[in-house]
Order: sequence, then structure tokens, then C-alpha cells
Amino acid sequence: MIVASPTSYDVFREDIVPSSRTSMADRKRVLIIGAGIAGLAATAKLSEAGLAVGVLEARDRIGGRIFTVRDAVTSAAIELGAEFIHGRAAEIWEPLQVHATEITEVEGESWCVTPESLTPGKFFPDIDAILQAMDDSSPDESFLDFLERRFPNRAHDPQLEEAKKRAIAYVSGFNAADPASVGCHWLVDGMRAEEKIEGHRAFRPNGGYEELLAAFQKRIAMQDVKVQANTVVERIAWKPGTAEITAHDAQNRMVLTASQILLTLPLALLKAPTGQLGAIEFIPSLPEQKIASLEKLEMGRVVRAVFRFRDRFWENISPPSDPGVSLAGMNFLFSQNEAFPTWWTAMPKKLPIITAWAPFRSAERLTGLDQSSITAEALRTLGDLLGVSVEDLEKRLEASYFHDWERDPFSRGAYSYGKVGSDGAQKVLGAPVANTLFFAGEATDTSGNNGTVHGAIASGYRAAREIIDARSA
Repeated sequence: MIVASPTSYDVFREDIVPSSRTSMADRKRVLIIGAGIAGLAATAKLSEAGLAVGVLEARDRIGGRIFTVRDAVTSAAIELGAEFIHGRAAEIWEPLQVHATEITEVEGESWCVTPESLTPGKFFPDIDAILQAMDDSSPDESFLDFLERRFPNRAHDPQLEEAKKRAIAYVSGFNAADPASVGCHWLVDGMRAEEKIEGHRAFRPNGGYEELLAAFQKRIAMQDVKVQANTVVERIAWKPGTAEITAHDAQNRMVLTASQILLTLPLALLKAPTGQLGAIEFIPSLPEQKIASLEKLEMGRVVRAVFRFRDRFWENISPPSDPGVSLAGMNFLFSQNEAFPTWWTAMPKKLPIITAWAPFRSAERLTGLDQSSITAEALRTLGDLLGVSVEDLEKRLEASYFHDWERDPFSRGAYSYGKVGSDGAQKVLGAPVANTLFFAGEATDTSGNNGTVHGAIASGYRAAREIIDARSA
């Protein structure tokens, strides 16, 4: 939410005065707020085009919702944020290839836990049949309303009912979205975008997503651009052609001046009430149409944790119905568990690492718990799903990793999705204001790739082009 502010342009505030004003040269620069992947992509493009660029980042690191740490024993990349490369989007593949990063496709077997048994995950064709029935030529509706209208199941077919449950779990799990709010038009748009880039395939950079950050860092360093970390923006007072940013770091408050501002904040921060940490007060306020677009989009919720065990104990687990088969090749494990319904391994790498994923309602139940509580809940869940005692899992557990994105004041969630009636909202949200305020980030992507790293990069490139065009107009 953005509160109303004065509507005249002559509103620069003098109540916070820095020790020295910015120079005229500084007034010609572009200031980018946020050093996530969208901000880094825009910084690279703008600086390579010869523009003076400054970057302000609230955290003590770059990357935003890309957050790679390194396991001390295996040296494996542990992803606390984005992990998979979905498809072959050029925005990701090109910089990684220039950076000579090795990329591995995700392989292995999917397994499913039902109340009756542990079985191979062969339900995806049923889910796909349901998803393909969505049509964005008819009026928009929520995914739940679509299911009830298109697949009412008056005959109480158990197979159809199970397929509907799986489809709901997929939509809420993959998109971190509320199936009662997410719009079918938005889902269809995303499916079309995935088809263009082989989005059904998943990959990982061998060194983790920090390799992608390193590729952009190298481009930015070549242009001698610095990122000013630990700098929290509080207010932007603007008029066409110039803006003043009020910000603070650990010791000082400051006022910075620029001719254009590029905001790459997560959706939840743009919607946050003024006065909260990370939220920005705009003076004057943003156009009503842009504020309205924020209400048509929502931030998905996810809690994830990563665990390293002493060994890949699941290699010795077999389904009761087929003792000759084991879970040695398991990449994903799906269930209807209320805490952590989805799990995945490091396959095809044979590492004793497994990730727990709790989207939407599951995340709501877990958000705010500390790491020890999250770990305890995850081990209970994994034990129930695989028939292993919690005591055994605790003995085998050697390390756990966790970051609460919901409680992180500079993210406040996972990634965005479109609600019913959100058609065009991303375009409105990303549109420049008076060629002075520009917007990027995955929530502003208009190609159907919201919620993805490549969508965020594309939005940064798009905003950079808009700024360059505004300079040359």
C-alpha cells in the first residue's frame, strides 16, 4: 500500500540535509534501488551504454532473492532462494555461457506418497490435461472456480478427484500461489511462456546461482560501477527530470540526487505501508493506475529448508509394493502433507542433500518459526513420508540451512503471481512515470515469466532500454 502524498511537484524536503549536496554530474546519473538480479542486469546495460549509474542495496550482499551459500563439507551450492533454471531462457544461459559456467539438467525419478503407499509419480499427465483445459479467451476466474466449473465431478470419480487435488497442489506449489485467488489468464500466460523456452526442463548451474551473480558482477566491475550496500531508501521526492532519494546506512542519513530512478523492489515492498523498514514513501504519490495495478498482483508465500545428512539414506528405502526397487534415483517427492508437501534431492549429483518446500498454506503455518523449529517439523514430516524414525534422521543430520523470506524485511515473500483480473497489471506496474521513475523486477515482467530469474533479468533489460530511450528523446 502506498499512502497519498501531496500532488504538486514542488515538494523536495529539506528536513534531512547531507553534509554536502550531490554535484551536477551526480544529478545526471541513474540511481538503481536494489541489487537483485533485475537491478544488476539493468546496471550492466546502462553502464555499458555509457550512462553514469549508482546502485543502492539495503542488504549487506547483492542478489536479492538469489542467495547461495556453500556447504562446508561437500562444497555443494546450497540455495536458500532461487535454485532451478526453468527452460533455456537466453537471459540466463547467455551470461552463464560467457562466464564458462557448467550447467546440469535435473534428472531422476519422481515419487509420490499417498495414504495407501509410496509410488512412482505418474500423475503429471492428469495434471497437464487439467491445466491445458484453461482458456484465456473466456472471462477470467480463479483456478479453484475453473476446476469446479470445468471438472465438477458429479459422478464422484476418485481418479478425477485425485487429479484435481494434484492440480491444486501443483498450482500452489510451483507458483506459491493461492489457488482461490490466482487467475487462470495469468496461469495460461505463464504456460505459453514456458512452452517457448522448453520450460518443462529444469537445470542448475553447477556452482549455484551465485555464478550468475558473478557474471553480472564482472560486467559491472568493468564499467567501474560500485554497489552501495547497507543503504535503505526511505523516501523519493520527484518531479519530471529529477528526483531526490532520502536513505540511511548504519551511521548516517543522506540525500542523493539523480535524473532517473530505477526501482527493482519486490512486489511486497511496493505494497508495504509507508514507514515500515524497506517501504518507500513517494512524494508525490505514484499515479492511481499504478497503485491499482499493485492490488491485482500478490506475493507468493514459501518456506524452504535444506538438509545435509551423513548419507543418502533414501537409497535403502523401497516401496512396500515393490521391494526390488529403491529411491536411489529420486529427484522429487510429492505428498499431501500439510507442513512440507514437496521435497527434492540434488540429482543427478549423488549428494546427501535434500530440500523441503512448503508453499502457500503450508508456509503460513510455518512462517515465524526459528530454524530449530523448522528443522524439527521437517524431520517429522520426512520421517512420516519415508517411514524413518525421527531419532534416526536426527542422528544422520549433519547440517541445516534456512532463510525466512517472509520475515526478511527486504523481500516479504517468495515471488509474484497475478490474481483474477490481473490482465495487463504487470505492464502498468512496469511503466515509467514522467520518464523519471522506472520499474523492474519479476513482478513487472510482461512476457509471462513472472516469478522467474529470467523474467527478472528481462525486466531489467527492458527498463534499461526505456531509460536510454528517454535520454535520447
